[in-house]
Amino acid sequence: MDLERSQRLRKLPPYLFADLRRKIAARRQRGEKIISLGIGDPDMPTPDPVVERMCSAVADASDADRHRYGNDNPVAELSEAFADFYSRRWSVKLSDNQILPTMGSKDAIVKLGLAVLNAGDIGIAPVPGYPTYNISHVFAGAVTHQLPLRPENDWLPDFDEIPHEVRRLAKVLWLNYPNNPTTAVAPLEFFERAVDFARENDILIVHDAAYTENTFDGYEAPSILQVSGADETAVEMFSLSKAFNMTGWRVGAMVGNAEAVDALSAVKDNVDNGTLRAVQFAAVEALNRAEELRDRINEVYQKRRDLVVERLSAAGWDVTSPKATIYVWAPVPERFAGDSGRFAEELLDKAGVVVTPGRGYGQWGEGYFRISLTYPEGVLSEAMDRIVQTGI
Repeated sequence: MDLERSQRLRKLPPYLFADLRRKIAARRQRGEKIISLGIGDPDMPTPDPVVERMCSAVADASDADRHRYGNDNPVAELSEAFADFYSRRWSVKLSDNQILPTMGSKDAIVKLGLAVLNAGDIGIAPVPGYPTYNISHVFAGAVTHQLPLRPENDWLPDFDEIPHEVRRLAKVLWLNYPNNPTTAVAPLEFFERAVDFARENDILIVHDAAYTENTFDGYEAPSILQVSGADETAVEMFSLSKAFNMTGWRVGAMVGNAEAVDALSAVKDNVDNGTLRAVQFAAVEALNRAEELRDRINEVYQKRRDLVVERLSAAGWDVTSPKATIYVWAPVPERFAGDSGRFAEELLDKAGVVVTPGRGYGQWGEGYFRISLTYPEGVLSEAMDRIVQTGI
């Protein structure tokens, strides 16, 4: 059969991590020992109390709905746990109609585009940034306006840089702090400016809060919903994936503006059947014990961050210690300026180490690379040895 892919699929750029996986597999097939620091998938196990709660829920014969669709038979305690978490964490009060459990963030990002964007609409996406924002636009038939993030502005966008015609036509603005890939953090004052901008231009802000719980050195990341009246024009995507080592569990929530929550709910009703009830119960356990669990996880990441930053800095690399996320973001050596892809290729060839080139996150990511901290200290130490020894 000569199957022709849809136009929307043909419009997608190559998925960054799929390309990385192919390169790693090819080298390993040749018998090479490759260390991949490219993909941010936590290596540490999901905390025992969370796993135990899921196991008990699966085995609970008294729950007649344990095997049923998660959307049709939701766990009421999960929305309550999200509400309680936001209240404890940020003193944000959420109503029932402002909370929608999701199958993680990536899934919800794409579905929200389908819920609020029409063909020809504009979505504003930060660059460098998570590629799924643009993918959401493509699937909805919308157009992406790229909003530059620059180091001289601490990787925060300048809203004044957005053309007036784009402001008039845009329906969605994506933000993400703590930021992937740059590791930048945003003060609450920035979110206040963002909310004012959204109100003035009738734009929905979607804050991808995937890394608010992965913080170091006493830093606490704010929520956009702490801004007074933010729920009039903003939603926040909260995921348990990186916060609690639950990437494969696919559970999170979108919270905030009730109209956007209702729109996403309508898409979910027609496209997915929700998260298994046992996983929802496990998410309740994670949220109720969030402070205890996240501190243990962050202690490990902080040690890994320090190892990478100290080793590369001692070898003369220009590396800044991040306050948050599970990554290190750094400029490529001077002779690779403007070609992060060539740097990553040479590092793979000479050191057998995979890093993510900044250009994979868009044009303003060029000149940088990202290291993921989701690998044991021994692996990171060997990788740093290899990198330094190349003399690149």
